[in-house]
Amino acid sequence: TNAGLAGAAGRLMGSGTPAAFTYIAVGTGATAASSSDTTLGTEITDSGMARVSGTVSLVTTTVTNDTAQATTTFSVTGTKAVTESGILNAASSGTPLCRQVFSAVNVVSGDSLSVTWKVQQS
Repeated sequence: TNAGLAGAAGRLMGSGTPAAFTYIAVGTGATAASSSDTTLGTEITDSGMARVSGTVSLVTTTVTNDTAQATTTFSVTGTKAVTESGILNAASSGTPLCRQVFSAVNVVSGDSLSVTWKVQQS
């Protein structure tokens, strides 16, 4: 997102105080992702899939440690059709670095839903 680019630039250069983008959220929104997004379309806050701070690391795609990665696994306690995910910089509200919409991943109570975000400059 545009706001995410600004936040990432601020962290990179030590300008301002943007928080790290470590929180992973999922939702049921179907509106296409846009650079102007400031939230997920319809973020899930129940059923064991509320936003959570992911496990973060640097991984190698082309050059050593050139990709930021955040991962988590949700323990599902309800029934949802998950159609979007985002990575943000706060436990609630916050600035989205990225948001993606995809075909529904249907989950029911007892399922696990693993989410991995990899962010690399292209």
